[in-house]
Order: sequence, then C-alpha cells, then structure tokens
Amino acid sequence: MKAIVLNEKFQLGEAEIEKPEPKSHEVLIQIKASGFNPIDYQMMENELERKLLKSPVLGREISGVVVEKGADAHQFNIGDEVYCGSGSMGSNGSYAEYVAVPEVIVALKPKNSSFEQAAGIPSAGLTAVQIFNRLKLNHDDSVLVTGAAGGVGSFVIKLLMANHFQKITATVGSEENRQILLGLGLKNDQIINYKEENLTKNLLKANNEQLFDFGIDLVGNYMSEITADVLKINGMYADVTALVTKDAHETLFNKGTVIMNISNYSYSMNKDYHYYKGSLEELSRLIENETISPPNYKTIGNLSLDTVLKAHSILKNNQTQGHKLIMKH
Repeated sequence: MKAIVLNEKFQLGEAEIEKPEPKSHEVLIQIKASGFNPIDYQMMENELERKLLKSPVLGREISGVVVEKGADAHQFNIGDEVYCGSGSMGSNGSYAEYVAVPEVIVALKPKNSSFEQAAGIPSAGLTAVQIFNRLKLNHDDSVLVTGAAGGVGSFVIKLLMANHFQKITATVGSEENRQILLGLGLKNDQIINYKEENLTKNLLKANNEQLFDFGIDLVGNYMSEITADVLKINGMYADVTALVTKDAHETLFNKGTVIMNISNYSYSMNKDYHYYKGSLEELSRLIENETISPPNYKTIGNLSLDTVLKAHSILKNNQTQGHKLIMKH
C-alpha cells in the first residue's frame, strides 16, 4: 500500500509498504480521510515527542470503512463507517491507505458527518471532552479559554455553550478567529484579542473585574503566565500543552492553584481503551443530536508527500485560520 514514511534521518518520503494484517482483536480500516496535528511535525524535531513514535508512518486521526476483521473482532461489520485516533496504539499511523487498529478504540462515525469532518474530530474532540468532564464546572464558575478558536478550543467552547455556561472569556489572535467564536455563540465582549495592549486588564474587565475560577490554557508559554496572573487563589489551571513557563509555575504555586494535566496519551499507557471509544461515542451522539457541530475543516490534498509537507508547514506557521487540516485518501 502507499504510505508516507519517516526514514532513519527523520525525513518524510513516499513508499510502498505492506498492507497491515489485522490481529485477532483488530479491524482493518480503509482510510477515507485523515487529520493533521502539530505532534506529527513535532515528532520529527522534538526529542520528547519522538519518544511516542511507534511507527515510521505518522498521523493519528482517521475515518474510513471497515474492510477486514480479526478472528475475535465482533463489534463491527464489514462496510461500517468508523473513525478513531491511532498512532500511539502500536498501529501504523494514518498517512497510508489502510490501518489496522484494536476495535476497542474505534467508534461508528457520526451519521450526519462526512469522512472529512469525522477525521477532524478524534484528537481535539477527545481532549476537549476530557477537559470538560474532569473540570466538573459549576454554572457560576468563570472560565478563561486561551487559544479558543483552535481545534481543541472550539470544541471546548461548543461543550460549554451546549451546557449553558455563561461566564466564558476567550482569547483569539485575529479577526477571522473572533468571527469563528461569534459563530459559536460567544458575545463580542467575551472575546479578547491577545495581541492588544493591556491584555491582563482586558481579560479582567471581560470577567467583571474578577479573577477567574478556571483557566484552560491551550497556548502555553507567554499565555501560561497571563493565565496564571488572572486566576484566583486556589483556582484551577488546566495544562494542555506542557509549555508552562518557570514564571507561570511560580505564580501558580504561590496562588495554591490546582494544576490539572490533560493527556490523551496517558490512557493508552494504562491500556484504558474504553476512554477512546467511550469519548468518541459521546462525540458522535452530541454531533448527531446537533448539540455541537462538527469541526470546520480544509482539505489540503490527496495522500501524497506534497500534501503532508504543505499541511505540516501550515501548522508550524500557525496559518490554519480555525480550520482542521484534512487529507483525502
């Protein structure tokens, strides 16, 4: 089968590799669309991310059709339209024509979503559901979401809005991203451009001059410091990036803040596969009920090295403009 493969020098190239054979509890999926994530190019550059590499085929979000099953795989039928995350589960990644994955991490894709939309859900959707479920917010809590127009951020905003939370403040970096959040139901005064002067002051003004109960930081670095500054004593900081600066850590410590680390990878370490299937089924249900909408996406091209390099470049230069980048297969 055709695949985009990482060589020993950590460079990508097109290759013909063997089509995977599904093991006893696996299903073989013919990939129809796959999603791009920053971790894919980070694995080529970053030692920390590289430790998670399980296959020379990158990519971790897929939608497609079940075409073959292992002897003990009974949860799906041939022809079922499914989606899942892969890549950290010992399977090959999604930059290929086929992938074999444990059926316990697979879910039926939302009936009212295209393959392209479904391929944009797993990584950001799983992260957002985990954030929402673990924070256990009350309706009078105030929440700051940084990087709110990105993949995870827009899912978080959708979940907050669907559950009727009012005290939300979000940061964006462009007018296009402001429009995305307005489209999700936030009001103009809830959306703060982080590039404007007096960011801390503007955030507090948006929250009626009160410090925030919760900070969901999807940016890290400088924004981790801003988020730490505007959190109340004993507030909660959701760390989704592992990019908290030393200064931010000091502020969070001094304020007695609870730091909640958000990681989808932890569940695969523990082989808690129900987390993946259960969360995807929850997302399918929410999308089919039209409680939340599927992600905005942009198709970059078909399965090819050019498509992958172009997508990695767009991600690296932060030029997605609120769209999930998708590859058609």
